Amino acid sequence: MPKTKYVDFKTVKAAVSIVQILDHYGLTERFKRSRDSLSGPCPLHNGNNPTQFRVSISKNCWNCFSECKCGGNIIDFVARKENCSIRQAALLISEWFGLPTEEVPANSSLKQQAWHELPDKTPSRSQSSNRASSKQSEPEPTGPNKPLGFQLKDLDRSHPYLTERGLTMETIVDFGLGYCAMGMMTGHVAIPIHNPEGKVVAYAGRWPGEPPDKNTPKYKFPPGFRKSQELFNLDRAIKESPDKPLVIVEGFFDCMKLWQHGVKRVVALMGSTLSPAQEELIRKHTNSQSQVIVMLDEDDAGRAGREDIAVRLSKFVFVKIHVFEKEGSQPEHLSAEEVTALLGGML
Repeated sequence: MPKTKYVDFKTVKAAVSIVQILDHYGLTERFKRSRDSLSGPCPLHNGNNPTQFRVSISKNCWNCFSECKCGGNIIDFVARKENCSIRQAALLISEWFGLPTEEVPANSSLKQQAWHELPDKTPSRSQSSNRASSKQSEPEPTGPNKPLGFQLKDLDRSHPYLTERGLTMETIVDFGLGYCAMGMMTGHVAIPIHNPEGKVVAYAGRWPGEPPDKNTPKYKFPPGFRKSQELFNLDRAIKESPDKPLVIVEGFFDCMKLWQHGVKRVVALMGSTLSPAQEELIRKHTNSQSQVIVMLDEDDAGRAGREDIAVRLSKFVFVKIHVFEKEGSQPEHLSAEEVTALLGGML
């Protein structure tokens, strides 16, 4: 039976902001921001009046008060910008931002729902229960993360948080870091994540300092991105001599600080566990003569993670575990002199 892609309009609108869409098109620099709104010339009819196009950030909608004389949500904007149908626009957004889609039979009622958006209704308890159980049973997306079709621009590389973490401007520029004042990572330090081919597949956002409350996580990842499929900095690490050991750490800043201290063949798990996909990446970029140094944080999670990693990787490479003397120590805390003393002969 023929199949078609099903895309849920509500999921798309909830996952992506109008500011992200404007970022995707490289338009945000044309707008002025005033608290909760953006204003500027209309990018749909290529106007030049600086107040004809308005965006409400909290309501995630836009309006053109000039020639277009219309407004709408992110899907409406993309449909007009790309001169395509609403459904095609929703599929484009899903592709750009890595949102999941589902193949269903061509005559499925799900397809009809994707074509014609239903009005918001308060679901009954049984409907809510069915939706929840359906969501829990959905399989997690698999396969590689798709490269992004945009780049975050106008990042503030001089934000004090970056220097507070001990990074030099050279390192900040090398890794493309910067504070994001507008866009998908607003209020966070944006950290580009590349695939092994060097293409950006996501931006991670680090709250600059301690989050204001328990509901605000330190790190933010975009919807649909699977960090278990990537090793941070692998694209740079594999350009180094394979005779050098591959150092594995947990976090972004561990990785960047070691890089800054001269350890160029270093990758971060973005966590304390090694996924099967990450294991396969290491296998692909090492050989039987390679050495791997596992340098995770000195805490319960790090100790458990390094033991598991050592067992798994030792099947095809030589593995050495680094143990810190003090509880709570992290690779990021090492000085340049300490790094040289530990790894100097292998750099």
